[in-house]
This record gives sequence, structure tokens and C-alpha cells, in this order.
Amino acid sequence: MTIAGRAAARFSRAAPFALAACVAPSGVAACAARAGGVEAQAPAAAADRAEVSAALDDFHDAAARADEARYFGHFAKDGVFLGTDATERWDVAAFRAYAHPHFANGKAWSFHAVRRAIAIAGGAAWFDEDLATEKLGPARGSGVLVREGGAWKIAQYNLTIPIPNDRFAAVRGVIAGSGPATRAEPATPAEPPAPAPGPPPPRP
Repeated sequence: MTIAGRAAARFSRAAPFALAACVAPSGVAACAARAGGVEAQAPAAAADRAEVSAALDDFHDAAARADEARYFGHFAKDGVFLGTDATERWDVAAFRAYAHPHFANGKAWSFHAVRRAIAIAGGAAWFDEDLATEKLGPARGSGVLVREGGAWKIAQYNLTIPIPNDRFAAVRGVIAGSGPATRAEPATPAEPPAPAPGPPPPRP
């Protein structure tokens, strides 16, 4: 007998017992409870995703409105922010010290999510989002939120600037110092040619 045949035979022998377990009065309740538990998880997950998305939206809105307390209130106690520079790995206190002058000037930065994906498991949520920004151009944020004090808090936010594949070599050259960091000045134009000599003067 083939592997598929043996599997089918085992299923046919086990199926009546599984069906009987659900047909019995006590089994009906157990099967219904299991099915109901699965169905109940979907609305809960959807509600959590909505809460996570709302927290991220409010996080960005607080920056755009220079609301420092509201912005940093979205971080978990041990939260980390990863900026676009390789040196920018900040805990909340260090990030706040860096960002405070921007907030004090009345506007920090303006990021708006144009796409976002969220996944949740247990008490953690992770996400990635495409951002429209005023100064960076198209950017990307990703990270993790955790349940803390009954609310979703940002444990890590990672801000990056995606590089198109066909421009990666040029960008890598700039980072390595082998390419121009800024647009080169236009070359000095050549001197205009001397004017052609005029007709000879008339003879006396």
C-alpha cells in the first residue's frame, strides 16, 4: 500500500471516533468551545491591530505638532530609536536630549504613513510602514510594540531610507568616500573664440 493509501486508511479508522466525540453531549460542548475560541481570536487580533495603528499615527502626529510629552509618552520604558545614521542608536533619554531642541522650536518632523503592515503574537506587535516625509523623501519605519500599562508602547522604532537597487553602487561610493557628496559645480565654460578679422582697410 502506498503512503497516501496508508494515511487514508488511518484517517478512515480515526474519523468515526473523532465524530463520536463531537456527537456525544459532552463532546459537542468541547468542540463548540474549541471552534468558538478560534473564532474569538480574530476580532481580538483585529482590535489589537487597530490599537497599534492608532498608537503609531498618534506618535507621528505628536512630532508634527511638536508635542514632546505626547511623542515620548509612546515609548516603552526601555524603548530604542534607530535613526538613519549608523551612530544613531538611542535609548529614550538620549533620543529625547537630541530631539528636544527641535520640539522647542515648534516643529520636530512630519512623517505620514502611506502603507503599514502589522502582525501580533501574544503581548508583542511588529510592523513596517512606508512614510511620506518633508525632508527625507520616501522613508521606511519598522519596529516592535509591547503591552505596557495596558497600552501599546514602542519598544523599538527603526527609521531607514530605502535605496533603489539601480542607485546602490553610487550611494555606496558616496558613503565610502569615493564619490562626490554633493552635486559637482558646472565646469568653467571655455573662453569664447577671438572674433574673425574684419575686411582690410581701403587703400589710400
